[in-house]
Amino acid sequence: MEVILKQDVENLGFKDDIVAVKNGYGRNFLIPQGQAVLATGSAKKVLAENLKQRAFKEAKVVEEATKVAEAIKGLEIKITAKVGEGTKLFGSVSNIDVAEAIAKAGVEIEKKYIKVTGGLIKRTGKYNASVRLHRSVVSEISFEIVAE
Repeated sequence: MEVILKQDVENLGFKDDIVAVKNGYGRNFLIPQGQAVLATGSAKKVLAENLKQRAFKEAKVVEEATKVAEAIKGLEIKITAKVGEGTKLFGSVSNIDVAEAIAKAGVEIEKKYIKVTGGLIKRTGKYNASVRLHRSVVSEISFEIVAE
C-alpha cells in the first residue's frame, strides 16, 4: 500500500513523501491518526503541484536552517548536573537538557529535533548530539557535562 505522509514519521519518512507500507500499518495506524493519506492518482497529482509551488519557499527555509546550524556549531555548551560517587550523575541528561542549554545560549530549538548520541547520559564528560533542523540540514554539536 502506498501512502502520502502528512507529517514527519520517525523511521518512515518526511512530510509529503510517498512511501510503501504494509496494509495494516497504513489502514489501522497512519491514516486514522491523520499522519498519512492513501496515494491515489489524483492525490499524487495534487502533491506534485503543491511541491512545485513550495519549492521556492523551501529554499528560504533551508537557508535559515543553515544559518541556525552555523550558529549552534560555534557554541560551547556546558550542562551542570548533580554528581554522586566519582563521575556518576544523580538522574540523567537527555535531549530536554540539551535543548534548554542551547536556549540559554540564545538559539531556540525544539527538543524533539535533538538526538543525543547514546541516549540518556549518566556520567560527566564530553558528548555529542545531532540536531535535525530540516530534512536536508543536520548539525552535530558537542557538549560537556560538569559537576555542580
